[in-house]
Amino acid sequence: MRRPPHENVATVLVDPVVLRELEVHLMALDLRLWPVATAPVYEDGPRAAFQLRRRLLMARRGAWDDAADWTPAWIAFGDSWYDGAEPLPWAAHQTLWDTLERYAGHVRYRLGLGGIPRLDVPRERTA
Repeated sequence: MRRPPHENVATVLVDPVVLRELEVHLMALDLRLWPVATAPVYEDGPRAAFQLRRRLLMARRGAWDDAADWTPAWIAFGDSWYDGAEPLPWAAHQTLWDTLERYAGHVRYRLGLGGIPRLDVPRERTA
């Protein structure tokens, strides 16, 4: 049985103070930040965001309590990181983790990627 197509994502909690700055920084690297509450893969995004934030906080048993009001988000990889059906290269992982490390005081995450249904992203037209 084959797994349905999915999007590789990192799940992060982002301090709203740096949300826009981080999003622009990631865009320059062809990485996409999607706040879970507004991601098009959920019918009730705000509820999904609440549940995801709660799960992340509970898993850390108090270590991330400072992030209780932060924005749960996914970070996905743009087309430039992929080579057809090949797995995501380690350089993509390293770029993501290095970038998040620069925002260490304003993001909470654990290393590793998850999968979510494909995000409907507008693509640039090519001739």
